[in-house]
Amino acid sequence: MSNKRPDDAAPEAPEPAKRSRLLRFLPLALVLIGLGLGYALGWHHYLSLDALVESREALKAMRAEHPFVAPLIFVGIYTFAVALSFPAASILSIFGGFLFGWIFGGLLVAFSATLGATLLFLAAKSAFGGVLRAKVGGRTAAFADGFHQHAFSYLLALRLAPVFPFFLVNIAPALFDVRLRTFVGATALGILPGVLAYTGVGSGLDHAIIQADAAGTSVALSDLITPGLTLAFAALALLALAPIAVKKWKASKTR
Repeated sequence: MSNKRPDDAAPEAPEPAKRSRLLRFLPLALVLIGLGLGYALGWHHYLSLDALVESREALKAMRAEHPFVAPLIFVGIYTFAVALSFPAASILSIFGGFLFGWIFGGLLVAFSATLGATLLFLAAKSAFGGVLRAKVGGRTAAFADGFHQHAFSYLLALRLAPVFPFFLVNIAPALFDVRLRTFVGATALGILPGVLAYTGVGSGLDHAIIQADAAGTSVALSDLITPGLTLAFAALALLALAPIAVKKWKASKTR
């Protein structure tokens, strides 16, 4: 007969549920590691308007020598930068317009930005999906439920309005438990006006540089993105919220 007591039993192996919880945070951890590594290696210095102006001739030469590979490299860099939350979406969009023109550059940027945003959204959803809706109360809970119910319109407005950082709008919907197809659809549609505006600016960058050189000044991003353009985006964002406002108004009239 064995003298072992129940307390002497070997410790149990970690439960699968615990391992699963840890794995949920792995994609987001990889994003944070990649972002930290990028800053440590100084990659952000290459994603600036000054870097584009200085290397524009070399970039145009590379595009001419590799007409099929250059777009793929651009898509990879843009997707990688957005997925890691590098604050360079506007500059990279100007890069796209400068290198590939308004229309083709716009298509490349729209695809890359949507893909990179989706990868970051999935990483955040894996780690925190729905946590905000489950843990908040009061007005915040009402807002979270409203965001979930009208996710497409809310997300479309956030994409159109130049108020919140691009990376933040990629992460926030995961906290509200937004569906993947809703996120992708609203993102692809919502970023399109801004993408075409920025690639349009990029396609005319050479002319802006010539004018700046003639005036003895340098080109700045604030010179390229006018207040009128920002106001136009804000007006589009309000238009995206109009269906929600109308729906709520009709609901209040029937009470």
